[in-house]
Amino acid sequence: MVAVTQTATPSMWSKQELAEVRGTLQSEVEELNADILRHESEIASGDVTQGAGDDQADAGAKTYEREREIALTLNARDLVAQNERAIARIDAGTYGVCESCHKPIGKERLQAFPRATLCVACKQKEERR
Repeated sequence: MVAVTQTATPSMWSKQELAEVRGTLQSEVEELNADILRHESEIASGDVTQGAGDDQADAGAKTYEREREIALTLNARDLVAQNERAIARIDAGTYGVCESCHKPIGKERLQAFPRATLCVACKQKEERR
């Protein structure tokens, strides 16, 4: 027996489901913005604590921590942008439509990764490049 998978179309999303997805994305944006502020604060405080008298190991550890905080901040900013883009797609009525082939993105894919902008086939093509 062959399993039939159902693909999502914007009409397959109820207003309540879209409101829930939007709320989840908005909550993530708020959490990520708080993380960004915390990471930026840690980066700034690290700049003040660096001083003369540090041995190489201390200097290396501080540099590693600073680079780690910068990477976390950049990643959080990227996720904020992706979430905001998904929210804009919900508001515009284009959520669930692949930006490449304009076919529906599977509902299960969007439930697993609500920021998805490409269907599985287009994402696979993109990753092969």
